[in-house]
Amino acid sequence: MKSTTFKTSDYLKTRKDVVAYLNAALEDGNPAVLLEALRNVAQARGGMGALAKAAGVSRESLYRTLSRRGNPKIDTVMELLRALGLKFTVAQRKAA
Repeated sequence: MKSTTFKTSDYLKTRKDVVAYLNAALEDGNPAVLLEALRNVAQARGGMGALAKAAGVSRESLYRTLSRRGNPKIDTVMELLRALGLKFTVAQRKAA
């Protein structure tokens, strides 16, 4: 039996996949989950270098921002989403 390493980025093929994945990360409510999701999306969309260039930040800064201990400002997250061709929106929660 051969095992392979699971890479989330391998399954983020379409924009619809990326949107659903990031929305699920937001639903979790843990900021660290969103940062990890953004790292995975960056890898799926050409790597951290490509996202850093599109967002106008250094690659090193992007790695720090999206690290497990990162604490990005909202404007940084919004710029990363813009660079990915996405936008930040707010929706009403469904009643429990």
